[in-house]
Amino acid sequence: MALNGNGGHGVGGHGVGAARLAVLLGGVRSGRGPAYRRLAAAVRVLVDDGRLPSGTRLPAERVLAAELALSRVTVTRAYRDLREAGWADARQGSGTWVRLPDGPLRADGAWVPGPVRGGVIDMTHAAPPAPQEMSLLVRRAVDRLDAELAGPGYNPDGLLALRERFAARFAAHGLPTDPGQVVVTSGALHAIGTALAELVGPGDRVLVEHPTYPAALDVIADAGARPVPVALDRDPAPTALPWAARQTAARAAYLMADFQNPTGALLDDDSRARLVQRLARQGVVAIVDESFVELDLRDGDPDVPLPCAAHAQHADDVVTVGGLSKIAWGGLRLGWVRAAAEPAARMRRRLARAQVSPPVLEQLIGVEVLDALDGLRAERVGLLRARRDRLVTEIAAEFPDWRVRVPGGGLMLWCDLGAEMSTALAAIAPRYGLSLAPGARFGPGRAFEDRLRLPFTHPEPVLAEAVRRLRRAVDDVGADPVATARADLVV
Repeated sequence: MALNGNGGHGVGGHGVGAARLAVLLGGVRSGRGPAYRRLAAAVRVLVDDGRLPSGTRLPAERVLAAELALSRVTVTRAYRDLREAGWADARQGSGTWVRLPDGPLRADGAWVPGPVRGGVIDMTHAAPPAPQEMSLLVRRAVDRLDAELAGPGYNPDGLLALRERFAARFAAHGLPTDPGQVVVTSGALHAIGTALAELVGPGDRVLVEHPTYPAALDVIADAGARPVPVALDRDPAPTALPWAARQTAARAAYLMADFQNPTGALLDDDSRARLVQRLARQGVVAIVDESFVELDLRDGDPDVPLPCAAHAQHADDVVTVGGLSKIAWGGLRLGWVRAAAEPAARMRRRLARAQVSPPVLEQLIGVEVLDALDGLRAERVGLLRARRDRLVTEIAAEFPDWRVRVPGGGLMLWCDLGAEMSTALAAIAPRYGLSLAPGARFGPGRAFEDRLRLPFTHPEPVLAEAVRRLRRAVDDVGADPVATARADLVV
């Protein structure tokens, strides 16, 4: 099977059926402007965020036109626009397949932040800039490097000083931890992949909250496992996830108990205890992602739940993962896995075979970050709380019918738009200098087409401008939702 220039499969690649594509496209039929442009833009969104992998063959024009209730001329023109812009290729007798356009190297459909063109406000990813103190911490780490340069630079287990600080961090949160239980990784996503490699194999099922972190879905799929989405809107996690475990014979569950991405939900201690203990009785190991645990934006002196692993009856029942990108900086690719001693040792051996040793300077910076954690947290929380409140205010003024639950922590709002328009909005938004993540990217199929995740990581004036641009995009889509008495903001 031949590969095209972007690493995807060309002629002979897998195809997407017209009915499935219609589901992914969402409300592409509604909106202002030529329908063929809306269709082409929506397909580009699907390719860009990975829901249509590069090399996927598109349905025949006649079949897709019938499925979407559009004219064949409309679909033909959309396919032509995609080809002319470099988002598709075609060959006589072989159909049309999507691709990523030529240009700067980019990750093919990966859920990762990247450069945006000048003037565009990136509301796709929740990636705050580094705090002011970060450059000082880096210089201190460089000063520490002299002592390391006298040795070979290889330490497959990771620097003991860093693992000791990770262990102390867990102990401060109420979970005594030995440095031998800590595995150093290249960020939180690497930690998730490392835990999955230890716990599941090809074909195994992994429970995930629905909605969830898109990159985690990708990592589960890359491991050959099958994500099983579990909706938590009707039944709480301690009930819904164990019930799904019984029905599916899942091996693991990926979840976020602290300011869940994207909903911002926070589980209390009672819910955590019931959840991990009920999952364990079903033979399911909980992989708990603590990426947002340090970003508690609640006022006063709130009760802080214990880590999920503190509620486990056996050390093997919970594996905890996380990283420093949210509290420090995304460019600091440093994360951790906390597990029982034996699986932690196996993970370190697995990583040593792949990378020999973690990078020394990154780990030294991590030592400095953890030593300065209280100050970094205070700076982060103060800024984020003000930015969250500003974004909530701007949305309430511009979109009074949207329903927004104000989260107690984390980096984003999860907005209920009242109409299925998310993919169409993401397709049209670049026209107004705005980059958006379709709600559907946070779950399979057409789920969450009526949702939009908006991070509050930008300065307040930028957030205000982003909402103004969003207003224009919504007006262009022409599907401004009209709901009844939904202007309330639920705390």
